[in-house]
Amino acid sequence: MISDGTKKAIIALQQRYPVKRSALIPALHLVQAEVGYLPLAIQHEVAALFDIDPNEVNAVVTFYDMFFDKPVGKHLVHVCKNISCMLRGSDELLTKLCDKLQVAPGETTADGEFTIIPSECLASCDRAPMILIDDMVHGPIADSDLDSLLEEAKKRRGHPCPAGELAHG
Repeated sequence: MISDGTKKAIIALQQRYPVKRSALIPALHLVQAEVGYLPLAIQHEVAALFDIDPNEVNAVVTFYDMFFDKPVGKHLVHVCKNISCMLRGSDELLTKLCDKLQVAPGETTADGEFTIIPSECLASCDRAPMILIDDMVHGPIADSDLDSLLEEAKKRRGHPCPAGELAHG
């Protein structure tokens, strides 16, 4: 259930745009920051706030890899799968990372610490192969870098909400 505070923040966001549906993506970020993910029941609540069909909300949630319709780990590890990274070993890197954490791509570790997300271009081709852990770009990286990167990530807060500042202003 979406809190009254987040609902008010969404209504305020809608008023910033000539067409309120334009606020859907930042609104989904706010709700995901509050709830942690966007299950169907929450997507229906968001749809009601926008007076749109819930399928429209679901289409956005399932299209973008920044939204989650099931729980994710504290830390998100995006492994770039685009051609520059692939040619420099990202497929092997993804395999090693998944083996190390004992998960398949798209899964979350048993301790809830990491979710591994194969992603299309992460816009750092000059750092291929690269990964994005929460909001930090790392690359070029080698298999030998994985342990220290994962340990370093565990010391940090976790993945941020890109629209977090919208909730406060």
